[in-house]
Amino acid sequence: MSVAISTFSAEDISHHLGELGALLHACVHDGASIGFVLPYAQSEAEAFWRDKVLPGVGAGMRIMLVAHKDGRIAGTVQLGCDTMPNQPHRADVNKLMVHPDFRRQGIARLLMRELEARARELGRSLLTLDTRTGDSAEPLYTALGYQMVGTIPAYARDPFGSDRLDATTVMYKLL
Repeated sequence: MSVAISTFSAEDISHHLGELGALLHACVHDGASIGFVLPYAQSEAEAFWRDKVLPGVGAGMRIMLVAHKDGRIAGTVQLGCDTMPNQPHRADVNKLMVHPDFRRQGIARLLMRELEARARELGRSLLTLDTRTGDSAEPLYTALGYQMVGTIPAYARDPFGSDRLDATTVMYKLL
């Protein structure tokens, strides 16, 4: 079955909180460094979508793209457009995640391509992001044309709850 990419509204997020929570929960438990550490409950994952993402989508400051495959939400990414008045030309790539059941199928690449198309439609010519240094997403971003600016050491805690602090790599792409 093919992958379909759709744009989620605030109502869509609210309607799919359980499935979105399951996606985030699975990614964190699989070691994704996307801001959360173990232990991490499904209810916390659902609260993230409801309390952090839904308001931005509802206000038109965030675009949320969702990949569907085999009747399930397989992945998601967000385009943060809530920039300062001197930055209407740029946006942030946030929370690219693909459920472990759907990895290595090109879904992240499809989500990023659609995100870039949406950014262009909005007149955004610069995208920025950060990713854990050495993470599996780093080569993906490089292959998609993102340039590394540098790394920041000891940026975030390891998702497995250890005291280890991981570096982050800051990247950008001119569209």
